[in-house]
Amino acid sequence: MMNGIDFEEITIDIFKNQQHTPEYKAINPMSQVPTIVDGDFTLFESHTILIYLSCKYPGVASHWYPSYLIVRAKVHSVLDWHHANLRRGSVGVIMNSVIYPLKGIPSNPKANEEAEKTLEKALTVLETFWLKDGPFLVGRSQPSITDLNLVSEVMALEILSEELHDRILSPYKKVLQWVENTKSATTPHFEEIHGVLFKTKKEFRAQLALKSGKNE
Repeated sequence: MMNGIDFEEITIDIFKNQQHTPEYKAINPMSQVPTIVDGDFTLFESHTILIYLSCKYPGVASHWYPSYLIVRAKVHSVLDWHHANLRRGSVGVIMNSVIYPLKGIPSNPKANEEAEKTLEKALTVLETFWLKDGPFLVGRSQPSITDLNLVSEVMALEILSEELHDRILSPYKKVLQWVENTKSATTPHFEEIHGVLFKTKKEFRAQLALKSGKNE
């Protein structure tokens, strides 16, 4: 899109467990998304995919994956932090607050509380450390692949109930502004990329409201 790389997009519906089909597992035995197939080469893990694309295609703008060693090391430090902190917290909250209730799995208040604590701790680090020196992560004036990865994590929280979403995110003004900065820097692709998420948000919130009404 933004960098002129031609590709064919194939959607994998994880809520229908399409990542576990034999056809998909033949491409990615880990049964996770995303995955890319570039000729005879198959690659998974979102961080690695973006690094690969940034290095392979000379048309990719340099700010996405800076060549200067120190700046690139900072980019990698954010990516390493991401999965063990922000992702761990966001996935935990989404699973406990949305996915499990929709699947009829009994709520575990303790697990939900721990997930929220993990997420809030990660958002605090994002707010006070990674975003302390500039509009984008690690003090950058333009977005890098770190911003793309982490903003998608924060955007995934859109599928939470409106009350829970606002309660968790509203204290983090820098984080919210950073989301807007990244959205502006990637327009109009930001809305397009997150289109499925916005549709899923409406569907999930409607289903959760219906289940809540039945349980009253």
